[in-house]
Amino acid sequence: MSTAANTPKAANIRQVATLAGVSHMTVSRVINDHPSIAPATRERVLEVMRQLNYRPNSAARALASRTTRRIGVIVDSVVEFGPGSTLRAIEDAAHDRGYTVSSIAVDRAVTPHDALESLAAIGIDALCLISPRTDSIDLLREGSTGIPTLVVKPEPEPDLLTLSVDQRLGASLAMQHLIALGHRDILHLAGPLDWLDARAREQVWREQLVAAGASPRPVAVGDWTSDSGYDVGRTLPPEVTAVFAANDRMALGLIHALAESGIRVPQDVSVVGFDDVPDARHFLPPLTTVRQDFRALGRLSVETLLGELEGLEVPQRRLIEPELVVRASTAAPRQAP
Repeated sequence: MSTAANTPKAANIRQVATLAGVSHMTVSRVINDHPSIAPATRERVLEVMRQLNYRPNSAARALASRTTRRIGVIVDSVVEFGPGSTLRAIEDAAHDRGYTVSSIAVDRAVTPHDALESLAAIGIDALCLISPRTDSIDLLREGSTGIPTLVVKPEPEPDLLTLSVDQRLGASLAMQHLIALGHRDILHLAGPLDWLDARAREQVWREQLVAAGASPRPVAVGDWTSDSGYDVGRTLPPEVTAVFAANDRMALGLIHALAESGIRVPQDVSVVGFDDVPDARHFLPPLTTVRQDFRALGRLSVETLLGELEGLEVPQRRLIEPELVVRASTAAPRQAP
């Protein structure tokens, strides 16, 4: 008698692509009878599908079955500044190209699979996944939507189109600024480390300190909120001369707590944030931070998806350069008494 434990796992589109020696998008085009596929390639892919007994996902077929001039967006943690700003930028860019956007937020009650099924029901021409966490792309790793699909994430993904602001470069700009000012005891106030962006910023903080001959101290992990930054600021070790905060909201809470303790920014402790939220220039003091160009991110996301939809050659991975904005929250470290 068979059981779930010994039932063979169904083949997925990546296995078909690997065995046929083509990309997963080529397999998708064969499934959807795209006219650009050479006959020999089509037959090779179909033969592998027969060998593996591969059955295309029903949601994928529904997604690819009609043209709607609509882009679907699945977004994780839409209330956070980065994902929310990316979604708004995609909506603006799509509108400029004559497309509408239907977005679904993933949360405890709505899984990525639920979101994909919902988008399949209304019909979309292309799909964007704003993916701050590793587990939110599991659905796309297991299969294919059968339509142009882009993931907004900092690291490359095999056989998927990916696009991001360069998180490693942004963290490097922040750390190089502090190190050039003379800081070596730099605390990192990290975001939740299941977020890909937070993990990239933490890794660069560590690498830059080691390269400068300094020993990284334990990371302080926040939750992106100003309250978590405030909590860290209340117990900041006195030896720390600078803090690299993984977002501006945590930097705000940190500065608030330092001010209450009589610790001056930047005379006693320098603070660098990340994002350049609209209010960052009005913090007291105005915040040195890393600016992410979300408008460019939205524009390139839509251009990439529509280029793929039109059968054009598009880069599999693109990175947008961030910018360091130096304001009054950073200075050379205080002199030892």
